Amino acid sequence: MSSVIDRFLKYVQFDTQSDETSNSVPSTSKQLKLAQVIVDELKGFGLQDVRLSEQGYVYATLPANTSKSIPGIGFIAHLDTSPDFSGENVSPKLIENYDGTDILINPEKKIILSPAEFPELNNYVGQTLITTDGTTLLGADDKAGVAEIMTAVEYLTSHPEIEHGKICIGFTPDEEIGRGADHFDVQGFGADFAYTVDGGAIGELEYENFNAAKAIVQVHGRNVHPGHAKNKMINSILLANEFISHLPPAETPANTEGYEGFYHLNDISGNVELTTLHHIIRDFNQASFEKRKENLLLLVEELNQEFGADTFSIKITDQYQNMKTQIEPVIHIVDKAFAAMEAVGVTPQVRPIRGGTDGARLSFMGLPTPNIFTGGHNFHGKYEFIPAFAMEKSVEVILKIVELYTKDGK
Repeated sequence: MSSVIDRFLKYVQFDTQSDETSNSVPSTSKQLKLAQVIVDELKGFGLQDVRLSEQGYVYATLPANTSKSIPGIGFIAHLDTSPDFSGENVSPKLIENYDGTDILINPEKKIILSPAEFPELNNYVGQTLITTDGTTLLGADDKAGVAEIMTAVEYLTSHPEIEHGKICIGFTPDEEIGRGADHFDVQGFGADFAYTVDGGAIGELEYENFNAAKAIVQVHGRNVHPGHAKNKMINSILLANEFISHLPPAETPANTEGYEGFYHLNDISGNVELTTLHHIIRDFNQASFEKRKENLLLLVEELNQEFGADTFSIKITDQYQNMKTQIEPVIHIVDKAFAAMEAVGVTPQVRPIRGGTDGARLSFMGLPTPNIFTGGHNFHGKYEFIPAFAMEKSVEVILKIVELYTKDGK
C-alpha cells in the first residue's frame, strides 16, 4: 500500500470524537493523543516551529528553500471526528478491485454498502475501497485530510531538491462541533492563505459555504398525575410537535440540494414538563439566512400567543458565514487549485459546500481558505468509504499547488 493509505489506517485507530456538550478545550482529551503523534512525526520530518498548543492545535513550518518571492501557503485539516456515530475501535475493511456489486461490510449485522443506495460506488469499479465494518464511522472526515497533508509534507522533506516557498501546516480540534477555528493562531501560523483538505469526493473544490446558525427551542409544560390531568396537564412534548409541524416540510436536508437552504431538527429530548429542540439553520444567501432566523422568532411569538406567554422560548446563535466574500478578492488561490487538479488528471468539481469547514471562519479571521477534496463519501456514519486512489490524488494536488506557486511566484 502507498504511504498515505498506511498513514490513514494508522490514524483512524485513534478515537478522536469531539463532544458538543463539553466546555473543555479541546472538547475531548483523546484528541490530544493523535495530536501528539502528529507532532512527533512532523519533528521527525525536520519541520521547524512544531508545537502543540494547550488548546490542542498543531502547528509546523517547512521553511522556503528558494530565494524566489513566493507567498506562504497553508494546509489545514482537523483531528476530530463527528460525535454523530461511534469512532471507537474503528476496523477498516479494504475492498480490492471493487467489482461493482453489493459489499457486505458486516455479515453478522447484514449491513450492505450497495450501489443501489449509493450510486457513486459505480465510479470506482476496479479500484481499492476502504470501508467501515458497519459498527463505527471510518474517520475519513478528516483523518484522510490529515494523512494527505502529512504525506505531501514528508515527500517534500525527503526531496529537498524540489523548490518551494514557506509551507505552513495546521491541524485543529473540534471542527465537527463548530469550534475548530476558535483558538487558531492565524498570525503565528504565518501563511498568506491556506487550503483546508476537508472535502468529499475526488475533484471537489469549494469556496462557498452555508451561512450557519443553531436554534435551541425550549417548550415548557406542566406535569400532573395523568389520572387527574383533566384541564391541568400541559404536555410539552405535544406542544413541541406543534412547533415542528409549522416548519416547511420541503425545506429540510432530505429535500434540498445545491444552493437551497433548510431548517434541520437534529436533536429532541424531553418529558411532559420540558422539551428541548435543537435545530440548525443553513442558507447561502445572507438575506434568506436572516429571514429564516426571523421566521423562527415569529413562530415562537405566534405559538406563545396561542398557548400562553413563555410556553416557547428560543435562543439563536450564529455559527459561521459564507466565505465567498473573503475568497473572491484573492480568487487566484481557487484558480491555482483548479489548475493543479487538471495537471494531475483530476476533473475539478467547483460547487458550494452544503456545510462548513474551519476555512469558512478562518477566511473571516484574515486567512482566506478554500477547501479541496479528501476523496471520501458518506461521512459520519457506518456507510462511509474512501477510494484509495482518491487519497493518492489529493496528495498529488497538494504537491502540484506548491509547484505551481513556486513556478509562478504568485
